[in-house]
Amino acid sequence: MIEVEGLKRYAELGDLVLDSGQTLQKARLCYQVVGSPNAQRDNIVLIPSYYGGSHWGSLPLLGAGSPLGSGDYCVVLTNLFGAGWSSSPSNAAAGQQGADFPRITLADNVRAQRMLLDQLFVPSWQLRLVTGWSMGGMQALYWALLFPEKVQSILPFCCTARCWPHNFVFLEGVKAALQADSAWLGGRYSEAPERGLRAFGRAYAGWAYSQAFFRNEQWRELGFTSVEALLDYWEQDHLEQDANDLLCVLATWQSADPSVLAGADSLEDALVGLSARVIIMPSSTDLYFTVEDARHEASLMPNAELRVLVSDWGHCAGGPGRSPEAMVQVFCAMYDLLAS
Repeated sequence: MIEVEGLKRYAELGDLVLDSGQTLQKARLCYQVVGSPNAQRDNIVLIPSYYGGSHWGSLPLLGAGSPLGSGDYCVVLTNLFGAGWSSSPSNAAAGQQGADFPRITLADNVRAQRMLLDQLFVPSWQLRLVTGWSMGGMQALYWALLFPEKVQSILPFCCTARCWPHNFVFLEGVKAALQADSAWLGGRYSEAPERGLRAFGRAYAGWAYSQAFFRNEQWRELGFTSVEALLDYWEQDHLEQDANDLLCVLATWQSADPSVLAGADSLEDALVGLSARVIIMPSSTDLYFTVEDARHEASLMPNAELRVLVSDWGHCAGGPGRSPEAMVQVFCAMYDLLAS
């Protein structure tokens, strides 16, 4: 098993023209590479980051029991635009900071990641697997849609390719909780809207886990002594994040809809062209990336298998390294895709 330390590197991508027609100035993509490419450069695995987290949060996917911890693969971990480490409202070039940061789509993120891989692996490369939790999995799906010739297989877990209507409404609720703080000032705050950030975290916690998780007091498995202690943790976690960053990435999530990609007339038209081998793993108790929505999307893909991630942990079942039982299921799917 390889030893992995959390590191940061930055790729300078220049000015990027975005789907919105805006330009992201002096774009930077934060990333980490673990392992080395083989001579053919076809052992590369990509893990994009998830909402509210950095690529360090995905490092447990290279841990004990994972095929990615064997040293046989070159694993590239990337960070979403807007999330604080890559170009974001909190660190953008002058004129694009805070509320002036441009709108970002999942496709914008994936195209930037393609630029990174072109820089790293000259002259050619192939992705053996793209995988990730939540928005990381959404990016995996977009990779297979945008660059099918570069992707052999994908394992998106606890996500869907589209932000379905109920998912959109859930996000509107937590966004409204943050923006209700009088200190928000339309994103042009001079001091962090702390009450709004606390409300955002506390409201989100009720969606992140399932009813059974709370009923059976499974929060104790995370080391919490009470529900209130769990909610305090969610508040503190969000106090450490920038409000504009949170809402920037939330807007990226809400905009997810493969039917708007070039050449697609509908979701069905977009997904039928997804040729990579796919194992889609929704959590059995996810409240917003539901099994029903994931099953529908899988039915539209020619090479997709639906494997339900059986867990009472809701959306957080897929959180890297959080639930050992869930990780066993994810790693099993990884082994199957990498062996095929």
